[in-house]
Amino acid sequence: MRLGLPLLLLPLALSAGEWREVWRDDFNGKELDWTKWSVEENGHGGGNNELQYYFDRPQNLRVEDGHLIIEARKEKVNVAGVQKDYSSARIRTKRRADWLYGRFEMSAQLPAGKGVWPAFWMLPSEEKYGGWAASGEIDIMEFKGHEPDQVHGTLHYGAPWPKNIYKGQPYRLPKGDFTSGFHVFAVEWERESFRWFVDGIQVQEQKEWNSSGGPYPAPFDQKYFLLLNLAVGGGFGGPVGAETRFPAQFKVDYVRVLQR
Repeated sequence: MRLGLPLLLLPLALSAGEWREVWRDDFNGKELDWTKWSVEENGHGGGNNELQYYFDRPQNLRVEDGHLIIEARKEKVNVAGVQKDYSSARIRTKRRADWLYGRFEMSAQLPAGKGVWPAFWMLPSEEKYGGWAASGEIDIMEFKGHEPDQVHGTLHYGAPWPKNIYKGQPYRLPKGDFTSGFHVFAVEWERESFRWFVDGIQVQEQKEWNSSGGPYPAPFDQKYFLLLNLAVGGGFGGPVGAETRFPAQFKVDYVRVLQR
C-alpha cells in the first residue's frame, strides 16, 4: 500500500500546479466594467516628460465591438492651467483587484508611429519598501511605435529614484509586426522568477532583483495591480514624428489573470 501512495497522489500534485483563470475581462459590454477598472485623469507626464493628458471620455477610452479602445489624439488641451498637445487614457485595477504571483496576459493590437507608447504593466498596491522603484514595477509589455516588430519586458527595482535599477530585454518578432494584427503578451510571475511570453513563446526570464527596503524576494513579494495606457512622447516613447498619424489606437481584445 505504501508503494502505491505516491502514484495516487501524483495526479493531485500535477493538478495543483496548473494555471487556473481567476480574473478576466473580454470587453464585451457597452462600456468599461467599473467593477474591474478605474480611470486616471491627469497631465503629470508619468514622470517621463510625456506629452499627453489622460482623460475619462469616449474620444480616448471606450469599449467597441468587443475591444477596449485607448485612443491618443493630437489636440490642444488646457485643464486647470495644465497644457498638453495630445490626449489619451490610462486605466488600472487599483482598489478593484490585485495579485501576488500569477500569469498576466493580454491580447492586443498595437499602434504604429514614432512617439506612441502603449504599455501593459503592474505597480504595487502599497509602497511597502519605499518610493519608486524600491517597491518595484513590472513591465509586461512596452512598445515604441517606430519599432513595429519589437516589444520590451522590464523589471524596475533597487532603491528610490534616482538610484533605481531596471533590467530587461527586447523581443523582435520573426515575421511581420505588432501593428497589423493581435498578439498575446504575458508574464509568469513566481516567487523566484519572471518569465515573459509573446504568442506563447518564452522570450525572457529573470531571477535576480533586490530592494533597498527589504530582503529578497522584495520588492516582488507584495500584491500588484494592472495598468493599461497609451502614452505619447516621453523618455521611452521618444519624440513624436511628423509622419505619425493620429488618432492612434491601442486595441485590446482581452486581459486575464491565472494563478496556480
